Amino acid sequence: MTIRSCRVLLIALVSMVISAGATIAHSKGHVGNQTLQHGPVTYDGRSLIINGKRELLFSGSIHYTRSTPEMWPDLLRKAKQGGLNVIQTYVFWNIHEPVQGQCNFKGNYDLVKFIKLVQKHGMYVTLRVGPFIQAEWNHGGLPYWLREVPNLLFRTDNAPYKYYMKKYVTMIVKRMREAKLFSPQGGPIILAQIENEYNHIQLAYKEMGYSYVRWAANMAVKQDAGVPWIMCKQMDAPDPVINTCNGRHCGDTFQGPNKPNKPALWTENWTAQYRVFGDPPSQRPVEDIAFSVARFVSKNGVLTNYYMYHGGTNFGRTSAIFTTTRYYDEAPVDEYGLPRDPKWSHLRDLHKALKLCKKPLLWGVSGVQKLGKDTEARFYELKDNSTICAAFLANNNSRTEAIVNWRGQEYYLPPHSISILPDCRTVVFNTQTIVSQHNARNFVRSKVANNLKWKKSQEPIPSIVQVPINSKTPLELYNLLKDVSDYAWYTTTLRLSRRDLPMKATIKPVLRIANLGHAMLVFVNGKYVGSGHGSHDEKSFIFQKTVSFTEGVNEIGLFAMTVGLPDSGAYMEHRYAGPREIIVLGLNTGTLDLSQNGWGHHIGLNGEKVKLFTEEGSKQVQWSNTKGAAQALTWYKTYFDAPEGRDPVAIRMTGMGKGMIWVNGQSIGRHWMSFLSPLGQPTQSEYHIPRSFIKPKQNFLVVLEEEPMKPDDIEILTVNRDTICSFITEYHPPNVKSWERKNSHFRPVLDVVRTSTELKCPNYKKIVAVEFASFGDPTGVCGSYVLGNCNSPVSKEIVEQHCLGKSSCVVPIDDKLFFKKNDACPDIKKTLAAQVKCAY
Repeated sequence: MTIRSCRVLLIALVSMVISAGATIAHSKGHVGNQTLQHGPVTYDGRSLIINGKRELLFSGSIHYTRSTPEMWPDLLRKAKQGGLNVIQTYVFWNIHEPVQGQCNFKGNYDLVKFIKLVQKHGMYVTLRVGPFIQAEWNHGGLPYWLREVPNLLFRTDNAPYKYYMKKYVTMIVKRMREAKLFSPQGGPIILAQIENEYNHIQLAYKEMGYSYVRWAANMAVKQDAGVPWIMCKQMDAPDPVINTCNGRHCGDTFQGPNKPNKPALWTENWTAQYRVFGDPPSQRPVEDIAFSVARFVSKNGVLTNYYMYHGGTNFGRTSAIFTTTRYYDEAPVDEYGLPRDPKWSHLRDLHKALKLCKKPLLWGVSGVQKLGKDTEARFYELKDNSTICAAFLANNNSRTEAIVNWRGQEYYLPPHSISILPDCRTVVFNTQTIVSQHNARNFVRSKVANNLKWKKSQEPIPSIVQVPINSKTPLELYNLLKDVSDYAWYTTTLRLSRRDLPMKATIKPVLRIANLGHAMLVFVNGKYVGSGHGSHDEKSFIFQKTVSFTEGVNEIGLFAMTVGLPDSGAYMEHRYAGPREIIVLGLNTGTLDLSQNGWGHHIGLNGEKVKLFTEEGSKQVQWSNTKGAAQALTWYKTYFDAPEGRDPVAIRMTGMGKGMIWVNGQSIGRHWMSFLSPLGQPTQSEYHIPRSFIKPKQNFLVVLEEEPMKPDDIEILTVNRDTICSFITEYHPPNVKSWERKNSHFRPVLDVVRTSTELKCPNYKKIVAVEFASFGDPTGVCGSYVLGNCNSPVSKEIVEQHCLGKSSCVVPIDDKLFFKKNDACPDIKKTLAAQVKCAY
């Protein structure tokens, strides 16, 4: 045995002694049966133990499918710089096996490549195998073909489902093992997840639900991956599987591990709220996220995962029911891969503060002391060395600030905040007090990419001859489409005599259609009548509109649409969509029910069939200029050159309704501008075009527009966060990077530790302008600061002296610097608000 192997083995054995009752993550369940020199992952009631060492873990969800391989290195670099040491991702069954038995692990579906990149960036991986994942992903990750297996029921003690689930899980674990990606093999995977939030639906399946949980856990453990398995939101997770928490405030809502020998893990700390079409903007303040993490760690939590850390883009048709193409854009790293400050930077500082507390947190004895009605101290210190100590001073009152006395010293606590003291004396971070920079996102119209000359091609409206009757009633839409398209035609005819039609001009026939979802266009005799749609919360809707029938045979065409498949709930295989009841009112002969009139069906569009969104496919149809009135179901094409610079690219779909977008044959997802939020605005107006999709010249842009809209106002944009801001008071603590813990000693890095404003441009850009500066009592947010009643007249000049022409700068918060002679407002707490512009 080599010296290195002996050392690893010794460390691991010592760790097992320290961690009394530690449980090894192995199907055999015994330490002696495990080869430890490759670093198995174990756990006890205090923490995970990786390669023989306890670890404090900060994790972020980045889904490989929601970005491009070209983006992965930069995303992972920003995660690492943000203080993360774990990346969490789901595995997406329906993109890896879209057709039964045919696997796809190419391009942005290359799971092995992604995990190896994570390891290259010095981070671990939590692999959420599922196979049901929800994730606002089409069908919750389950492939559609699974619905068509005879007698199969999803996610219960059902033999066909368990057969395919085990086969899939085995395939994924085998791929990971063959690539040597599990921790015992020297890889980065330290945790694996089976199932997902099953407690939500478990009662619906009664005893079959309980037996399914036991089977799933046992099946996973028997995969012998050498790492612990977890089940999120599964209080009855069978041993040795660890139950974990999902939510916004797991420090208060999590009942804890279901056995004392399991650590407290938080698999989803929601950084915002995912959005569906029709939603208004939603945000979660970083102060609340930081509070929740500090609280969880102060209560023995050792892993917290941000869901999402980067949300990305639902390319193509991958989003779940009514979910926007943009996913978790309010995460610390936005859809375009740009850090969203202060969310990214404040959490970075939080991680730094908590890492300064690592030794007492993982090896110390915990205690709690009540300091007041709504205030408390939670602390950890080593029994044999009280100088190794960390404390969390909490003000749980969300409205009132507090001053507390802790070990003979007074501390100020803002409302709803936790101060972190890595030595039980010095405040290095407060969750409510942001000392890091802020930024604002800018969409800039490209100077070179907007010479858009549009052409159009009309999608043919099929006749009853082209789509003949093949069923007495309209077929159910999910089963008809089988997830190969969003679109299906339903056709029927209605023969009317002159006596059937209303005689009075004031009376017109009304076509009423009850639809189970999701959206629909209606045509009568080839002419567009109108549209209707449901919503995420209420999929079904009623279409009702007057129509103009003629004497003789009238053709009715219903263009039915799905907007993603369901991704949650029990009995997902029993969900339905599409037109259900079709009646005509207002005829002289009374109401006619056409629901059993005989219906023809056709899946997809002609443009989809010929791949009109590719240059080769576009040659299969006729194109014309866009003059004249807009028509429903129209394909538009144009070319554009790559936008200047290196910033991310977006397309703003002003003036459009609903449809899909392709660039150089690659789908960037669904657009839906006509579904307005309660604020009267589209839920999503800009759509990400990854730079890797774009050529230097002649990029082929195709838009399928379902509604009668024209593309004249569409714009190609670049995206930046070059507006950088800071908002610091005299009483903010200095930045956490002012301290370090070295050789168990906590100490300041600098001789003089003081509060200051720090600004740093992204991507090596430099500060080219100071757009706002005020030392006094300014108000507002980054991008819209306003002067208050007190202001130093030299504020802008001082910020310019410190910052102009630099990629980063530090401005001291010092009364004497800004008020050299007389302080015009000595009785107020001063704030420095600064806003600068960065550029190359």
